[in-house]
Amino acid sequence: MPVLQITDEGFRLDDQPFRIISGGLHYFRVHPGLWADRLRKARLMGLNTVETYVPWNLHQPNPGDFRLDGELDLPAFLDLAAAEGLHVLLRPGPYICAEWEGGGLPSWLLADPGILLRSQDPRYLAAVDDYFERLLPAVRRHLSTNGGPVLAVQIENEYGAYGDDTAHLAHLARLLRRGGVDVPLFTCDQPGDLARGSLPGFLATANFGSRSEQGLAALRAHQPTGPLMCTEFWIGWFDRWGGHHVVRDPAQAARELDTVLATGASVNLYMFHGGTSFGFTNGANDKHTYRPTVGSYDYDSPLDEAGDPTDKYEAFREVIAKYAPVPAEPVPAPGPKIAATGIRLGARAPLFDDLDVLGAAVVSERPLTMEQLGQDFGFVLYETTLPAAGPVLLELGAVHDRAQVFVDGQPVGVLERENHEQAVAFTVPREGSRLGILVENQGRVNYGSGIHDRKGVLGRVLLDGTEPAGWTSRPLPLGSLDGLRFTENTPTAVGPTFHRGTVQLDEVADTFLHLPGWTKGNVWVNGFHLGRHWSRGPQRSLYVPGPVLRQGSNEIIVLELHAAPRALTVELCETPDLGPTEE
Repeated sequence: MPVLQITDEGFRLDDQPFRIISGGLHYFRVHPGLWADRLRKARLMGLNTVETYVPWNLHQPNPGDFRLDGELDLPAFLDLAAAEGLHVLLRPGPYICAEWEGGGLPSWLLADPGILLRSQDPRYLAAVDDYFERLLPAVRRHLSTNGGPVLAVQIENEYGAYGDDTAHLAHLARLLRRGGVDVPLFTCDQPGDLARGSLPGFLATANFGSRSEQGLAALRAHQPTGPLMCTEFWIGWFDRWGGHHVVRDPAQAARELDTVLATGASVNLYMFHGGTSFGFTNGANDKHTYRPTVGSYDYDSPLDEAGDPTDKYEAFREVIAKYAPVPAEPVPAPGPKIAATGIRLGARAPLFDDLDVLGAAVVSERPLTMEQLGQDFGFVLYETTLPAAGPVLLELGAVHDRAQVFVDGQPVGVLERENHEQAVAFTVPREGSRLGILVENQGRVNYGSGIHDRKGVLGRVLLDGTEPAGWTSRPLPLGSLDGLRFTENTPTAVGPTFHRGTVQLDEVADTFLHLPGWTKGNVWVNGFHLGRHWSRGPQRSLYVPGPVLRQGSNEIIVLELHAAPRALTVELCETPDLGPTEE
């Protein structure tokens, strides 16, 4: 493929003027069986490029393990993009934000209590160096200089919103060059952060979703010559638990896009197709109050969570056609969906009965954080023996992020970081009762100084002002549910419980799992972790990719942390429920 050039006048490709018309499409948020479909729909909307981040935390789940397989087969994704005739903007981090767990930074970095992320801290730099040494050899053949689709690579991500250490950005740029990345490098920042987050000698780009003329003017004032580009043109937004489903009027978004393209600028729609933060991978924000993000990353995008074109797809296609060739093929039709009602989950496995198969307890004087336990996602159970019967006040230094408190397996309270709760009073029934604190990681903070977000019980634990000694900390990552001992038609369990059932399907297609009457927990279909459910909303359905299903029997497991409905049923529906909207 031709090589991108940056001149004072703008981009050139194959020695011809070139405009990047791109859209965000994160391979790690889309089932790999659907990558080709989404890439084809990108081309049909008129895009000539797609953009993707690279999630360091998934590719390197621990220091000695690096993955490029399955849903993380980045080289395969890049090959499919090239086959579709699309260029690629690659954003490898190491920090990516993306409303993704920890902004893509691996949780094991936080096992070192003094580490400073996104800095020149030698401990952080050593890990970043190792990450790039593992990643870049797999990327090199996909660079446009080697005939591949990758036109340009981003240095860090919105660094100006976090710091102003030009030496750190320069170090990352040297790592990329040393790793063989010889295509153009660029930075991206919001207009007010351009001076702090850009790197002299490299292309600066801006991020915004409205007031486009002002955003581009700020970029031109900062960078008097060269291409104008909006790397994140926000055409929608993400949702948080307890909020509304955020949408943006397609006509208004299309007018803003028209304004950007009319200036001759290049653009990357954020997002073209948002997809899903499956499993435990959603991030969170903390601007004085912790706010976890939902699992759906629909983002009110031109392609919805199931990959179907929306009104925005057609509106954007019409705008793009004013400035660039658009394929003559019609707008793709929505894909087939399947439905099934009254799916009963009649088998139960109480979580506290199966602790031995879910994680091994670690003995310590004080509760250990998830990072100290070598754990990234899921839950951790802290247990200790209560010395006496009677009323007691339990105080926790900090809860990250949600603690359910039990005495002899009976629930006595819930403490939420989001509500700044740290204490609960209860009555101990007898001397020697067992205190259990089940803490859920609801998503590490992905933006701002809060990225140093360790999980579990932090600080001291006090019982009536005294710090008990002798704890067990049991990591429950729930990476595998093999070994759970399910029983049929048993009495209703008290406390967190896995519920299992099956549904027979004659055909396979996308669907949405609805959980009417269920409270909070997680869902797996055929072993694939869809993500979290929570009656708090706004999201009240979970997207099930067709490739996860199979003809015949399909297993559904729901972990319910509180109360399941009496009927113990779930439904597969043809449409999602992302909650009430907020324009």
